[in-house]
Amino acid sequence: MATEKQILMRINSTTNIAKITKSMKMVSAAKMRGAQNRLTEGRPFAAWLNNLSGNPRVIEKEGDVPVEKMGKKNLVVAVTSDRGLCGGCNSYVAKASRLQMRNMEENDVEADIFVIGEKGRSQLRRSVASSFVGHVTDCWATPPSFAQACAIAEGVTSSGKYDATHIVFNQFVSAISYLPSVRSLVVNPRPKEGEEEKDDLLAYEFEPDNREEVLADLAEFQLATGIFHGMIEAATSEESSRMSAMENATNNAQDLIGSLTLTYNKARQARITTELVEIISGAASLDG
Repeated sequence: MATEKQILMRINSTTNIAKITKSMKMVSAAKMRGAQNRLTEGRPFAAWLNNLSGNPRVIEKEGDVPVEKMGKKNLVVAVTSDRGLCGGCNSYVAKASRLQMRNMEENDVEADIFVIGEKGRSQLRRSVASSFVGHVTDCWATPPSFAQACAIAEGVTSSGKYDATHIVFNQFVSAISYLPSVRSLVVNPRPKEGEEEKDDLLAYEFEPDNREEVLADLAEFQLATGIFHGMIEAATSEESSRMSAMENATNNAQDLIGSLTLTYNKARQARITTELVEIISGAASLDG
């Protein structure tokens, strides 16, 4: 059984932890407000993707990526954070990415993975290491910017040529809610069975005649916009998740402090009672 001194040391250490988690909650709340403002301004910038490729698919409600949004060769881009202590937001993205890759393998199409963030890399390299084509870490020191997204998109495109890219990220809903989602950017859709490949751009004229270069630039801009949108959604979701996690940790620490204080008081009372009994017994023996 723990001594009074050991219990008191646990109370002091738990109190210090509660102070830290409470401070982290306040910091995350302030950061979330800034992230929400950036998200409000950034969503209209990426709205044109919804007209081109549809709204992001909420995996929990709508399921995995359908066959018609897959290409012959696919790339899954998982957007996670570099820091932990933010609940299960990174685990949700890692799990969703694994499910998307498994779904593609079951549909007999190639699937590779590119990871943004250290936490996603450490989780996914254990299960899908053979499909890794690249990763980016230490990219969350500053708020996400479009220049950052362009640099990441350039790294993604240099890792190989893909017919479809699927960006998996946490879509922010509110301060207490976010949804793992996937946005599919299809460059060359896989033709249906018995259907020949067709080029919808044959009717367009390119001046000067640099069709491939124009399409490559447009595809990279599309990818950079999708990554930027995924990053600002993920950054806001991360801060909201960390705020909730730190609030829960603070509450748990306070409950533990109450329990330890009760145990400490019981042990102290038992010690005092024992000492009084010994004194009274000693005095009684002298009187006898």
